[in-house]
Amino acid sequence: MNTQAFRGQWDHFRQIVGIAIRLADTLPENKLDSHPIPKMRTPRELIVHMFGMALRGVMEGTATGSISNVTETDEKTIAATLKTRADISRYCRENWAAADKAALAITDEKLAGIVKTPWGMDFPGFVAVGVTYDEFIHHRGQLYAYLRALGCDVPMMWDFEHNAAPFLPAATAKV
Repeated sequence: MNTQAFRGQWDHFRQIVGIAIRLADTLPENKLDSHPIPKMRTPRELIVHMFGMALRGVMEGTATGSISNVTETDEKTIAATLKTRADISRYCRENWAAADKAALAITDEKLAGIVKTPWGMDFPGFVAVGVTYDEFIHHRGQLYAYLRALGCDVPMMWDFEHNAAPFLPAATAKV
């Protein structure tokens, strides 16, 4: 993978993140600490994991060459500071902005170079990028399941046209 290919994928991923933010904005305020699926994270904890570790942590680590993972203890501490759905929405957007900044700083050398991880194995940068996609999309699906279990209406997973302006599809070039 080179930077040009990565940027094309990142633009599509930006739209996927837009859907995830819409999902987070749908969470019922009184269910942020519920367990819609037993023995899994609460919605608040899931958002922190998705946007803090899977998105921001891995992308910043790819840009710098070393991922400093947020531990589950850190995630719980951060989650406790997000008191309202508005706090969660802000958290999502702030972490997206930081991840996007990191992503736009990634070079061909960073994609080919080794990224140190706290998981006992190191990866080439392009694999670390894949970890972000896999983890984020997996947890986005989990968030869909949570919202459905809570009785919420959810956007169709490919409804990019109704995302907020920063997450809309790029204009299609006419030939």
